Amino acid sequence: MSLLTDLINLNLSDHTEKIIAEYIWIGGSGLDVRSKARTLPGPVSDPSEIPNWNYDGSSTGQAPGKDSEVILYPQAIFKDPFRRGDNILVMCDCYTPAGDPIPTNKRYNAAKIFNHPDVVAEEPWYGIEQEYTLLQKDVKWPLGWPVGGFPGPQGPYYCSAGADKSFGRDVVDAHYKASLYAGINISGINGEVMPGQWEFQVGPSVGISASDQVWVARYILERITEIAGVVLSFDPKPIQGDWNGAGAHTNYSTKSMRENGGYEVIKKAIEKLGLRHNEHITSYGEGNERRLTGRHETADINTFSWGVANRGASVRVGRETEKNGKGYFEDRRPASNMDPYTVTSMIADTTILWKPT
Repeated sequence: MSLLTDLINLNLSDHTEKIIAEYIWIGGSGLDVRSKARTLPGPVSDPSEIPNWNYDGSSTGQAPGKDSEVILYPQAIFKDPFRRGDNILVMCDCYTPAGDPIPTNKRYNAAKIFNHPDVVAEEPWYGIEQEYTLLQKDVKWPLGWPVGGFPGPQGPYYCSAGADKSFGRDVVDAHYKASLYAGINISGINGEVMPGQWEFQVGPSVGISASDQVWVARYILERITEIAGVVLSFDPKPIQGDWNGAGAHTNYSTKSMRENGGYEVIKKAIEKLGLRHNEHITSYGEGNERRLTGRHETADINTFSWGVANRGASVRVGRETEKNGKGYFEDRRPASNMDPYTVTSMIADTTILWKPT
């Protein structure tokens, strides 16, 4: 095993200019991350320097077997925390051989919104709070829970310390450092209300880069849980009953919101979000109706609401934003399994581009 570890940790830069690029893409379910590696002749600094590639879309639920080729377009580069050196992770999106985006390519339409001159001028910032649950591998039951049983009621676990309250910290800290190494703007982590559930935050990041970073952070977390022998779940309500669900609260601001008088801009943006509530909900993650019940720090899925410091509202405005008259707000509706390309671009579209009739 020591020889295997030595080989895994080989520093290729001592022996060759060649690097390994791990191409990452989103599979047919819209949540599964796939990847494969290829050798490049030397270090690269921009996605345009990386060749397109292809994969068998019939094996990911994205193409028929008789015409299975799907093309990967490199879009963003990150340092590889697993291979290190000059090796890289490459976030890609997916196209047909004719150059058309395939149906599961949500990045394509998001990029069109983020490249709109009105959106570019507003410099939208996002901070995404990605919640997730760690499960025991063979029984698919939360980490730290007695198999077939339940721990004590919620209360002691949020931001806790101790072997009887905090489960999976080694995975969480490994992911935190690996994400920072990769160049992801991960801004923090914390234990969540339900034991075995955690959260990491990405941002503030501008435009589509926030979603690229969330997807690569998810990929890194999948790889680390693979090594640790635990299962990663983004189910928005992994355990029924009196247990908190898992969300992806999305914090958002525009240039106008961050400037003096921005609070009025925020209130107008929230009003527009309310007018398109149903449209947003249908794009905010599968199974979200099990989470958005009006309990456990959520608003009811059928009713839009907002408030200052109200974690039971659809949209929360912070006390500091109210006091300063400018800042940001938090859309608390997205589920943990949401597609960040869809959610972030939809918020920008509704608050900046959409004109109510």
